[in-house]
Amino acid sequence: MHTTETAILVMTNAPDQATAAALADSLVKQHLAACVNILGPCSSVYHWQGTVETSTEIPLLIKTTRDRYDAVEQAITALHPYELPEVVAVPIIAGLPAYLGWLQQHTV
Repeated sequence: MHTTETAILVMTNAPDQATAAALADSLVKQHLAACVNILGPCSSVYHWQGTVETSTEIPLLIKTTRDRYDAVEQAITALHPYELPEVVAVPIIAGLPAYLGWLQQHTV
């Protein structure tokens, strides 16, 4: 089924370009994601162990399916250097049908 019911966008941040590239490469090669966008550096401000921290991170936008989420989460946590990496997913509520079909085809 090539509907938005199966498509999700998973987001995570990497501490540097090399980690981002390794995560993206691994997810795509394992067919856990059809595509991973590695964005430019951004500033993140967050609470960590009782203090407010600021760091530069590399956001990743991971296009995958609900069926692959658990495996994507496991792969990210296994490869990620952070003690507690951000791994969140949001549903894709609309999209070009041909693109959604391509996404489904490359995550099996």
